[in-house]
Amino acid sequence: MSAAFLAGVVAGYGVALPMGAIGVLIAGLSARTSLRVGAAAGLGAATADGLFAAIAVAGGAAVASLIAPMAAPLRWVAAVVLLIIAALTARAAFREPGTAAVGDRPVKPGRAYVGVLGLTLLNPATVIYFAALVLGRAGEGGGVPFVAGVILASASWQLVIAAGGSLIGRRLTGPRGRTWTALVSSIVIAALAVRLVLPA
Repeated sequence: MSAAFLAGVVAGYGVALPMGAIGVLIAGLSARTSLRVGAAAGLGAATADGLFAAIAVAGGAAVASLIAPMAAPLRWVAAVVLLIIAALTARAAFREPGTAAVGDRPVKPGRAYVGVLGLTLLNPATVIYFAALVLGRAGEGGGVPFVAGVILASASWQLVIAAGGSLIGRRLTGPRGRTWTALVSSIVIAALAVRLVLPA
């Protein structure tokens, strides 16, 4: 195994391990739907991490300085999207079992993948994080192994989150359990959305 690949693995876990809104969303999707849907959502997040790592490897400081001014507006967009997801999740908690609201579509793996990929791409801090790591390793090379390590680490952690959500979902399969997990998930997602836009 090359040093660049191992550095990518460490960087991938570094960005994926903190349990933020995306992790809560993946676990909640897996708990309320299926492991397939949760795993697809997790792979969407891992794909975004890999894209950010590739951008950082290709552009380094230039990309980081270009993206930095867009960080605040993108944080607001991400917060609004997360609040919408929280509201929809809470609404689903109070719906009668077996009923669906007008316009609702069942969540399928492809839809979960694209949705979480898009939401994860709204976090420009990730590319700045990878750019800083790449610049810190200047001269070590290994762009492709580094990106591969990031994707492997991120995907493995997101799949652990999805599996955990699926296990919880199996234990809470009754109507009351589903209601409570949906409510808790929506509250956590809303809180994380608000935290995104509050001053540090």
